[in-house]
Amino acid sequence: MRSALLAVAFSLAASTIALAGASSSNFGEPQPDPKTAKMTRYEAKLWVFDGCLISQSRLQGTTREAVHSPCSCYSTKTIDQMTKAEFEFFKAKSYFDDSSREKGYRNLDACKLKRPS
Repeated sequence: MRSALLAVAFSLAASTIALAGASSSNFGEPQPDPKTAKMTRYEAKLWVFDGCLISQSRLQGTTREAVHSPCSCYSTKTIDQMTKAEFEFFKAKSYFDDSSREKGYRNLDACKLKRPS
């Protein structure tokens, strides 16, 4: 009986630890890429374009050349639509804030690219 209680207690403890480990707050904030800190908008477009080529070619199972024009559309629209504050956030953190992310999603659709799942 005692070993059964210990097994149940251990099982509960393990599941609590697993749930705590699954929390996104445990990951913290990603380290910014030092390259983005002093980027111009033009350089940011190239940086976003390169990331788009890599991710979209993988998502679509095709070549980077096949997504060249849509990624150019996406990176140009997304960076051009950022406010000064949104662009400064991007430079400091190396990722899009919530409002820029929404613009990015709209631009994925507008440029006929696949949304990440």
